[in-house]
Amino acid sequence: MPTIFEKDGFRFFIYSNEHRPIHVHVLHGGGEAVFEVENHVKLRKSKGLKSIELSKAKKLAEENKRTIIKKWYEYIG
Repeated sequence: MPTIFEKDGFRFFIYSNEHRPIHVHVLHGGGEAVFEVENHVKLRKSKGLKSIELSKAKKLAEENKRTIIKKWYEYIG
């Protein structure tokens, strides 16, 4: 599980056997979310995160979209 970045208690990562579309997993507290980032950043699924946490995670994904995509290609190809 390569970590892309961590900020404000959120951990953004991908699994080594990922698939398209390009997406990122986010852990925070006991919850997890998945955001697609290939075109627009959009929530695909979440479990255990409050709406305010999802909003913060989405904002962080948008701010770091280029980094996420770059790391995706480095790890996945």
